[in-house]
Amino acid sequence: MEFLRPATWAEALAAKAGLPEAVPVQGGTDVMVEINFDVRRPPALLDLTRVGDLADWEVAADGRLRVGAGVTYARLIAELGDRLPGLAQAARTVGSPQIRNRGTVGGNLGAASPAGDSHPPLLATGAEIEVASAARGTRMIPATEFYRGVKRSALAPDELVRAFWAPPATGPQYFAKVGTRNAMVIAVCSFAVALHPGERRAGTGVGSAAPTPRRATAAEEFAAAELDWAGRAPLDPGLAARFGELAAAAAEPIDDVRGTAAYRRHAIAVLARRTLAWAWHDYRKEAAACA
Repeated sequence: MEFLRPATWAEALAAKAGLPEAVPVQGGTDVMVEINFDVRRPPALLDLTRVGDLADWEVAADGRLRVGAGVTYARLIAELGDRLPGLAQAARTVGSPQIRNRGTVGGNLGAASPAGDSHPPLLATGAEIEVASAARGTRMIPATEFYRGVKRSALAPDELVRAFWAPPATGPQYFAKVGTRNAMVIAVCSFAVALHPGERRAGTGVGSAAPTPRRATAAEEFAAAELDWAGRAPLDPGLAARFGELAAAAAEPIDDVRGTAAYRRHAIAVLARRTLAWAWHDYRKEAAACA
């Protein structure tokens, strides 16, 4: 197995173009586990830790946050938790402190696992993924188009993830997941919600309950039409329950060692109902504070 260590982004793209089968490594929290358990044996590893600008983030000219693929979960929590609260909540559920100090959203995107914790918040906030190749340059992929199947993404063989772009929160955001224990666990299922009050809409993301992470678009449309965006009335339990039902209907789960399809559908409904209630409580609390 070859081990490639480019020092610049241009060198990384050239290495990937020359050997498309090379597997990128940033934190290695997914890749090294698969290698250790002999799940995969790539011909080469492409170590990106020396490519310094991947570890940077910035506020772009359009106001969105551009977060490099090498920004760790720990830094995302500490430095961007107030601007990307849903994603920061998801990051807090990832592994142990040691894993959060190494793992990255960029790596989560590269792995494209349906159970990846960062995917639902990226979908709920309308994020875009910046990818590049030596031959074709840079392109932007909406998160809704990035996931193509179980551990398959829209990345071409010669492309690498460089960053993700996401707008800072304009309203409350929440993420929740169900696991077989409280920490260091792969999600049985997960759900994210992001309220966008200025647009009178809610974004959603469903994780580990379908072949790919996905939005619950019917639930989003229902929330946009039925929530009392202007008056901020208390959340009707029936409305929350219907939102949960529509979120569960968007799932396409399977039975596996972590849970049954029926349990996942039920859990998604519960998570959707709870996260919407939490977010709406914060929305009303903000209104009361400004009154």
